[in-house]
Amino acid sequence: MSYLVLNNLTKRYGAATVVDNLTLSIRRGQFIALLGPSGCGKTTTLQMVAGFVEPSEGSIVLDGKDLRNTPANKRGLGIVFQNYALFPHMTAAQNVAFGLEMQGVGKAECADRVAETLALVGLSHLADRYPARMSGGQQQRVALARALVIKPRVLLLDEPLSNLDAKLREEMQLELRSIQRTVGTTTILVTHDQSEALALSDCIVVMNQGRVEQIAEPYSAYEGPANEFVGNFLGKANIFKAQAANIDGSPAIRVAEAVVPLGGVAMPEGSVLVRPEKILFTDPGPHALPGTVKTRVFQGNHWLCQVRTSAGDVLVIRQNDGVEVPAEGAAVHLAWRAQDMRALGAAREARP
Repeated sequence: MSYLVLNNLTKRYGAATVVDNLTLSIRRGQFIALLGPSGCGKTTTLQMVAGFVEPSEGSIVLDGKDLRNTPANKRGLGIVFQNYALFPHMTAAQNVAFGLEMQGVGKAECADRVAETLALVGLSHLADRYPARMSGGQQQRVALARALVIKPRVLLLDEPLSNLDAKLREEMQLELRSIQRTVGTTTILVTHDQSEALALSDCIVVMNQGRVEQIAEPYSAYEGPANEFVGNFLGKANIFKAQAANIDGSPAIRVAEAVVPLGGVAMPEGSVLVRPEKILFTDPGPHALPGTVKTRVFQGNHWLCQVRTSAGDVLVIRQNDGVEVPAEGAAVHLAWRAQDMRALGAAREARP
C-alpha cells in the first residue's frame, strides 16, 4: 500500500518546466533514489516534498493527507542537506537535540533520545565535540542523527555523501543503508551518482529533463534499461546496431562481423545494449567481433579496456582475477551471449 504519493507533480519557472508531470508511489519503509544528471529536476522534486518549493500542479499525499497546504515545519519530515548545515557553535549532542527542543520535548526525554540516536550512528563518544573538530564522515552522521531523532515520517537526503572522499563515501553507503534498515524510515535520496543509487535504494527513479525515464528496482534498471539514456547513465554501456541473421537456418543476430546465435532468446529490435562486464575476450570465429585494444586502464579490482572494432569502440571490463589481460595494440576477438543483449526503446524527444 502506498504511503507517499506524488501525483502529476509539476514545477514551472516561467516558460521553463523543471519537473514535468511526475507520478510516483512509495511504500512505507521504502528507500527511493531520484537519480539523474544536474538539472534533471530531482532536487526540485525533493524540495517540493519538503515544502520549500510550491508545486505548479499536482499533489503530494502522505499517509492519506495532501501536504500542499502544510508548511515545511509542520510536515514531520527529516532532511539531511548536502553541506550538512550543522550549527558550528553547538556540540554534536546539541545539534541533534535542536529539533526536539523546537518541538518542546522535555529535557529528560530529549537527553534519552539524543543519546539513543548518537549511539545508532556510532557517535556516542563524540557527543561533546564541535563540528569543526569532526571529520566529514562524522559530520555527516551528526546531520543524519539530527534528522532521525525527531522520528520523521519521511527522511529526505539531498546528495548527503557528495562531499566525502571515495573510500569514505563507500563506507558511509554501508552505514546509511544499515541505519535505514534498522530504523525503517521511508527515505528519498537525491543523487547523481549511479553507484550510490544502486547500492542504497530499493527502487530507482531515473530522471532526465524533468521527466521520469524509468522506475525500477536497481538490478532491473541496470540489467533492463528502458532506453539508451538509462542504459548510458546507469553504468557503462555498449550500444550496437543489430540486424537479424541466421546460422544454419537458426535465428541469430548480427553485430558487424559477429553473428550471435539467439538460442531461444527473442530477437531484439533496433539498437541493443551490452554491459562491458558481459563481454569476453575469446578465440577467432564467426560468433566473435575482431578488434584491437586501444586503451587499457587498471582500476584495482578490474581492468577497463577500450577495443577499436568495426562496430565502434567497445568497452570491456575484466575482473582482476590473475588472468592476463591483452596489452594495448593487441589484436583480440570479443564475444557475448544473446541473453546479455538488451533491446533499447526509442529515444525520447528532447524538450524544445
